[in-house]
Amino acid sequence: MKAFLILEDGTVYEGISIGARKEIISEIVFNTSMAGYLEVLTDPSYAGQAVCMTYPLIGNYGICRDDMESLRPWPDGFIVKELSRIPSNFRCDKSIQEFLEENGVPGIAGIDTRALTKRLREKGTMNGMVTTDESFCLEEVLPKLKFYTTGEVVEKVTCREKYVVKPSLTLAENGPLSGTARFHREAYEKGIREPRPTLVKALNGAGLKVALMDFGAKDNIAHSLAQRGCEVTVYPAWTTAEEIIAAAPDGIMLSNGPGDPKECTGIIQEIRKLYETEIPIFAICLGHQLMALATGADTYKMKYGHRGGNHPVKDLATGRVYISSQNHGYVVDMDKLDPKVAVPAFINVNDGTNEGLSYTGKNIFTVQYHPEACPGPQDSRYLFDRFIQMMRTSVASENHFVIRTSAAREDHFVMRTSEAPASEAKGGDLHA
Repeated sequence: MKAFLILEDGTVYEGISIGARKEIISEIVFNTSMAGYLEVLTDPSYAGQAVCMTYPLIGNYGICRDDMESLRPWPDGFIVKELSRIPSNFRCDKSIQEFLEENGVPGIAGIDTRALTKRLREKGTMNGMVTTDESFCLEEVLPKLKFYTTGEVVEKVTCREKYVVKPSLTLAENGPLSGTARFHREAYEKGIREPRPTLVKALNGAGLKVALMDFGAKDNIAHSLAQRGCEVTVYPAWTTAEEIIAAAPDGIMLSNGPGDPKECTGIIQEIRKLYETEIPIFAICLGHQLMALATGADTYKMKYGHRGGNHPVKDLATGRVYISSQNHGYVVDMDKLDPKVAVPAFINVNDGTNEGLSYTGKNIFTVQYHPEACPGPQDSRYLFDRFIQMMRTSVASENHFVIRTSAAREDHFVMRTSEAPASEAKGGDLHA
């Protein structure tokens, strides 16, 4: 069946329908990853958008449930050059066509995705419609496209109630180290799945409790902490700061998520309260933007955003460059940063935009990119270890304070007792 992609500038691309048979209007964005289309489809940050994959062949290894970043796909639509309908992969559970159909995600294949990407780069991100209606009227469609907005999509993607991700108690629970995995066909055919290979070599977070604010969190954020031994409690986006603080976590994570950060006015107010505490905080992507807004900075929409697995970011403290996985259309405005509050920690090597902040006098650091990857390189996984070390230092400092305070009170008690008159020391009340 024929399908059409109509952009708000009037450009029309003709292809064939894939996935569910329905019409959608959405914001059209592109992702440059060569692999990881399933992780892209199940990333909640794509809610309210239709994704164009720039790599020309999509679906050749099918769908593997173990690789999903959430329980369902979130993009409104899916746009590809060629969709592989016959996957070849021993881990495959179903074809991508079946996956799209089952979850009601429509799409279009057979168009020139290179031409579409160039248009979005030149003119900026645009709204568009995917339709199978060959008799569409362009004059009627274009006004609908111009009025479309993603809206408050964080409320759509966040969890409904809090839940706990249990920590790994042994390294063996994380699966084999990367490069040592072995495929056992008999076990696999019985439904026994070996955990994915891991790069974690120490349970350095054992005993620590982390509160993860879910603004559209990818599963691998919680798993990256749990694999290191942290117990992670995931909270809905609308949870109050008071509830988080009352739970006495050792650290707080602010997750990624979809949409314009300035739409999250209530969440920003709660994050400001979390900022005022001494609890260590690590924020990723949307969480990074929300923390910036909560502390007086500003954000703006990029021309076409960063979405892919090969974006270079530079650590301003060391000068080292890391290749990162990214998915965002908004960025923190470095020109409006107050250095008394926060200073740039990372920048994008390609365009110089902000990729991370370090907060002055606070146990807070944030990044615009995805250290949990999935899909993408693992260069930045060390940031989870940095967060764990920050929590360890904070806990040690608190314990030291308690010990010193208790010792001071005991010394004071002994001094008062020894200096008291004999009559008081024997039978009088003592007020240390």
